[in-house]
Amino acid sequence: MPELPEVETVRRGLQPAMEGVTIVRAETRRKDLRFPFQTDFVARLEGQVVTGLGRRAKYLLADLASGDVLLMHLGMSGSFRVIDAAGAAAPGDFHHRRNEGRAHDHVCFTMSSGVEIVFNDPRRFGYMKVVAREALDDEPLLRGLGPEPLGNEFDAAMLARSCRDKKTSLKAALLDQRVVAGLGNIYVCEALFRARLSPRRLAATLALKTGAPSERAERLVAAIHDVLNQAIKAGGSSLRDHRQTTGELGYFQHSFRVYDREGDKCRTPTCKGTVRRFTQNGRSTFWCPGCQT
Repeated sequence: MPELPEVETVRRGLQPAMEGVTIVRAETRRKDLRFPFQTDFVARLEGQVVTGLGRRAKYLLADLASGDVLLMHLGMSGSFRVIDAAGAAAPGDFHHRRNEGRAHDHVCFTMSSGVEIVFNDPRRFGYMKVVAREALDDEPLLRGLGPEPLGNEFDAAMLARSCRDKKTSLKAALLDQRVVAGLGNIYVCEALFRARLSPRRLAATLALKTGAPSERAERLVAAIHDVLNQAIKAGGSSLRDHRQTTGELGYFQHSFRVYDREGDKCRTPTCKGTVRRFTQNGRSTFWCPGCQT
């Protein structure tokens, strides 16, 4: 499933095509994706200017002039294709042929600029929903999400407070969207490696007895910031389904230090360890026992 860097990359690709532009026509080509479309889904979109395009965790949020918000999630295999008025989208350096099955083009937005924005989702785990801005805080899909890891409020003190009484592993805590929003398996593995912390470590060890953040918490927050910013700059990671809106592949997967590198030599210069993999909470965890403690 796309994680924060992939969703942020898609947001940045859609932004110039959507912000300040009117949705002239909205078309749904089936009754549902992961969930059924609302009966008034199309009516609440057509004729509306998109005043802003944001992101919350792994969700895209398009603010409309009406006061509604179009909430969008990519699911497992969802991607957007931006087609200009001439019917083409220029590929970039990492272009990859998209899924050509037009049967999987489930939603299409025709913009007043002449651009078409098409949502393709072979597995149909993605979803879209229109929510009133005033009701967004109570929206079940968003309610309970933790802080944004790249937001100003996310720091070592906040992470320590969230983990202080947890009896779970550090990796499990970071994957909990109530602790920090938007992180997934790939970037948690990478951040823990950069912070030199074991995924098996007890999450509560990020806090001192006083409740203040430990030096480990400081290292971890810095590592999370670094890995997310680098991944966004690289266009995210393309392992299976992720594509940018131009069809380009993200290429952060070429910078993985532990994820999917089982059996490789550790990339820490002073470490002679080997990257290992084990199953943790049903997910593959990659780490170096030599330098992650």
